[in-house]
Formats: sequence, structure tokens, C-alpha cells
Amino acid sequence: MIDLERRKVLIGAAVSAAAIGVAGSAKAALFGNPDSPAEGRINGKNPTSLNDPGPRNEALADQFPSSQNPPATDVNGMPQFWASFNNVHKRYQNGGWARQVTQADFAISKDIAGVNMRLSDGGIRELHWHQEAEWAIMLDGKCRVTVLDELGRPEVRDVQTGDLWYFPAGLPHSLQGFGSNGAEFLLAFDSGKFSEFSTLLVTEWVAHTPPEVLAQNFGVPADAFRNIPLQQKWIFQGTPPGPLAADERAVQSSKGSPPSSFVWPMSGMSATRQSRGGSVTIADSRNFTASKTIAAALVAVKPGGIRELHWHPHADEWQYWLKGRGRMTVFDTGPKAQTADFNAGDVGYVKKNLGHYVQNTGTTDLVFLELFKSDRYAEVSLSDWLRHTPPQLVMQHLNISAETLAQLSKVRPDTV
Repeated sequence: MIDLERRKVLIGAAVSAAAIGVAGSAKAALFGNPDSPAEGRINGKNPTSLNDPGPRNEALADQFPSSQNPPATDVNGMPQFWASFNNVHKRYQNGGWARQVTQADFAISKDIAGVNMRLSDGGIRELHWHQEAEWAIMLDGKCRVTVLDELGRPEVRDVQTGDLWYFPAGLPHSLQGFGSNGAEFLLAFDSGKFSEFSTLLVTEWVAHTPPEVLAQNFGVPADAFRNIPLQQKWIFQGTPPGPLAADERAVQSSKGSPPSSFVWPMSGMSATRQSRGGSVTIADSRNFTASKTIAAALVAVKPGGIRELHWHPHADEWQYWLKGRGRMTVFDTGPKAQTADFNAGDVGYVKKNLGHYVQNTGTTDLVFLELFKSDRYAEVSLSDWLRHTPPQLVMQHLNISAETLAQLSKVRPDTV
């Protein structure tokens, strides 16, 4: 039950603090938690109730200040919505490595699984295909990608840092790093149960097909396949690719090229929406037409800024944190609210329709990806909703003045 008298006192204290210009962090501390029993260190009256003398991994605990000292507005518990590539196993082979975050280890992530992969100069992720669609963003270096669509139309492209590709489920493809630094990229698959270590590989299929069937299928003597590898290659060191034009000529088909490229040069895009607080750049099926099951937004938040309070009505949000430090609070029915801290290489997950914000807690730009299992990006802004609801209705809900309501932005800010 809500303690109405206590809530009135706390809100009054906060309003007074705001009136004399108290800093944002101090103001927040005065609110406490309006529910009963109260939560947060601010409510601890006996000093020993705040102690933590037990075993402690300082290096790990210090990465999560919002878990050690949650905002007093956090309430109840929620499923863990933090994971990280920083503490998962890397599978190394000559030619590169990969690591993954899937639902097997990150239970909440039912819609998307993520893979971080690196290929050396000439390193090859062997010819393969998936039962899931593959979306990717280049994080570093250069990569040559090949793909064949269901009508037999090939595409060979070179991608660089910031570019995207998307391969629908079932389309065969390959990846090869090149250049002095090779290639590193993030792969996202439209099923949380996906595993990078269990894909459909051309080497394994050929090795497990009778030689006489191979001979009949390809019209060559069975002995031609005598030296096929008997184990998967997965990632292996190859010869760096030659000029792109040569590969394009070599793969030409009388059927032509795919009508829509499977590659999108996001590195050259202008921000979709920009404000003093940062920017949001959206790539979905409305501009990257090939990407039918994954929509993406690249978000940058300036120091001291926040990704405004909002939610997504079409799909769960899978996040990959690229640069900087931040924290996110997620709100659910109950009420439930929980805050977690994130750093580069971490993964966040917010279920469809749950309210949340992201705050830059560092001194440099915070940059992260938002991915959705959807053909298009969709978002509802809290400030946008309040500003476009009849004023009297909003004021009666929140006990705010007309002057306060008038200060809300008339245009959705996205970052503030």
C-alpha cells in the first residue's frame, strides 16, 4: 500500500529543493521510494543495516555502483537485464575468434542472440548459412562479404567500420577480413536460442555426403573430393582477397544481382534525429530495405545527457554498448523498477513496452546500439505523450502547474 502522507512530505521536499536550485542528484535522493516498505539506502536508519562486511570482489563490484547503491526509486526485483561480452569465452582458431551472448546464458534475451567476431587479414568465416537471419555492424577494419539469394543472384561487397549487412535466414554467405587490421564485427540473430557454434557449414555437409552422390551432383569423378576436410573449418586463415572488381566479375550470373543490396553504408548516414543531448540514427526496412526482421538505431548521448524516458511498442530491445559509461533504469508493472550500469562491450535487454531511460554517467560520449526483432523502428516518448494530451488531464495526474507543463518540449527530444 502507498504511504500517502510520507509521499506528500517527500514530494514537497523535492519541490523545495528544486526551487533553490539543488543539484539533480541531490533532488533525486530526497524522493526516496513512495512505496511501502521503503527501499534504498536513504531509508536505512540503523547504520549497521547499510554495512556489507561479507566477501567482496572489489574490481567487479565497483563496475556496478547502481547495484551496490540503487536509486531509492528502484522497487522490487526484475529479471537480470545486463550481460557482457567482456566475461564470456572466446573461441580462437587460426584466422580469428568469436564469442557470443545467447539466451542460454542470458535468460531474458528471447528475441536476439549476439556474436562478436574478429577475422585476421585473410581470415575466413567459412561458407555457411543459418536457420535465423543475420544482421551485422562493422566495428573495426574491413571485411569482404559474399551472399547468394534464393533466385541465384550473387552479391560481393566490401564493408568498413560502421557499415551494416543483413542476410535473411537460409541465404548462403561468407565473410573474410582484409587489410592490416583485419575485421571485427557484431552479429545479431533474430532468435535468442541461436548459437554461432552450431551453424550449417559447407565443409561438414560435403564431408557427410557419400562420394558417389557428390560425383553425380557435380558431374566430376568421385576422386575429385578425395582431399575434402573431414572436420569443419569454421574460421581459418586464407589468402587475403584481391581486387573487389575481380571477385564481382567472377561471380556474375545471367540472373543479375539482387534487387536490394544486403549491405547498407550506415557509416555515411546523417543522424535521423539530433539535439544538444545527442543523436539517434535509424536503419530499418524503410531505408535498409533488405533488413526485414531486425531494425536498428545507433544512439549517441553527450556527457551529462540522457536518452529520454520512452518505450518501444513493437518488439523487445537488445542493446550493445559501444563506447562510454551509462546506467539504465527499467520500469515494469507491479510496480517494479531496477537500475543497472553498463560499459563498452556490455549487452542490455528491455522487454517490449517497458519504460526506460539511459543516462550518460561518464565524461565522454556514450554510444550504443538498439536492436529490435522487427521490420521497423518504433518508439513512444513520455514527454511527447504528456505534451500532446489535454493539459488539464496531465496536470490532474501529476499535480504539476500549467507553467511546468508548458516547458515540456513540443517535439520529441530523444536525447536531452
